[in-house]
Amino acid sequence: HPNIQKNPYILDGLYYVCPVMFGPLKMYLKVIDRAKERKVPATRISRLVNFGGLAVGLGIGAIAEVAKQSLGDVSSLLDSPFLSEANAERIVSTLCKVRGAALKIGQMLSIQDNSFINPQLQKIFERVRQSADFMPTWQMTKVLEEDLGPGWREKLSSFEDKPFAAASIGQVHHGVLKDGREIAMKIQYPGVAESIRSDIDNLMAVLKMSVALPEGLFADSSLEVLQRELAWECDYKREAQCAKKFRSLLEGDEFFQVPEVIDELSGQRVLAMELVQGVPLDMCVELDQETRNQICSSILQLCLRELFEFRFMQTDPNWANFFYNSDTNKVVLLDFGACRSYPESFTDDYIQVIYAASVGDRATVLSKSKDLKFLTGFEAKAFADAHVEAVMILGEAFASAEPFDFGTQSTTQRVQSLIPVMLRHRLTPPPEETYSLHRKMAGSFLICSKLKAKIPCKDMFLDVYHAYMQRRMSKHNILV
Repeated sequence: HPNIQKNPYILDGLYYVCPVMFGPLKMYLKVIDRAKERKVPATRISRLVNFGGLAVGLGIGAIAEVAKQSLGDVSSLLDSPFLSEANAERIVSTLCKVRGAALKIGQMLSIQDNSFINPQLQKIFERVRQSADFMPTWQMTKVLEEDLGPGWREKLSSFEDKPFAAASIGQVHHGVLKDGREIAMKIQYPGVAESIRSDIDNLMAVLKMSVALPEGLFADSSLEVLQRELAWECDYKREAQCAKKFRSLLEGDEFFQVPEVIDELSGQRVLAMELVQGVPLDMCVELDQETRNQICSSILQLCLRELFEFRFMQTDPNWANFFYNSDTNKVVLLDFGACRSYPESFTDDYIQVIYAASVGDRATVLSKSKDLKFLTGFEAKAFADAHVEAVMILGEAFASAEPFDFGTQSTTQRVQSLIPVMLRHRLTPPPEETYSLHRKMAGSFLICSKLKAKIPCKDMFLDVYHAYMQRRMSKHNILV
């Protein structure tokens, strides 16, 4: 409505009264307001030029900020000169323009607790979490024709050339099938799949200028895993198969819904799925306590089931990947590009680590952590103690029969205090499976914290644990 566009406070008032109803409109207007139509730099050279320009701009901006501070602006003396407001704009603008792996990392860091990374940098990444520029129509059409053929529009009764969402790897358009069903078509930006490694290297080089990331946060091993997982996310055929698998696993579920994949309009760089209604979970903070508890309890339980029942997990905990529909009282799961499976040998030991933490068994936490290759057995006692303590802290939610108050917990801060010791004394990188797994588990905890959930977690975990052990015993008996 033109009155809302002229006066955004009208929408703020409507959103305050009913966030679930007016949240999607507020999101859409934010996308329109922030995003720009800009050609995606599709070659490695053109992307490198953008990162090079960012590095030069940050350096000039830092010099200007130091001069500003030296002239008496005391309020900014505690801040990094590289992370001034002007440089924040440079980072946001560049990431939104190049998109791809660099923007994906920024969005991943934006959902970390701000005690873990520089708060200034966290605020910058928060600004790009739901922002990205969108392709001009000619570039978007070129991707569609290359992937689906020149007659793709003939399969639709209508298609919106302007996207209603733009993210790190692709943008999403509204379409209507011939039978009247509404769909969302995700179209990948050209060049992002081929530039993953160079984008990550370029972004890390730029970020190191600001000395804003904790030492050891992105070790070589973790960057290799990240590159591989981002390559999975750029493979929309793989994502379609993962979405179908999740839809099958959760068929008939009372609380979770997975949209249907539209095969005839999907390919390597285009993914079409049925359009769903709802709002991302970070817009559900004003819902009543009972509803928030139900949402968080179900998400935490699903996280456990994915690991210990399905052994197949969607590992991206971005709040926008979970849409709550108040009409159906269901959470719709979106974006299956970051799915991965886990071998039984890994889950057998990992579930024992969590169980040991829930019952206060430090010795088993340490021994099973060695079995999982978290430790070599030759680490300093300080590292072993810090590792076990971090696991015990994370296991507290599953230790008490009373509802765990995620709104008041200090889990992140307490684990954060142990990280310097673990980084200093670590002898071996963590198991490959744990990089994305821990990102998902931490994200699930942060969702519960954001919504201030109060839920009993002990029985939830014990149900999953006993079911896992029963399946393992039955399988062993059958094999015998």
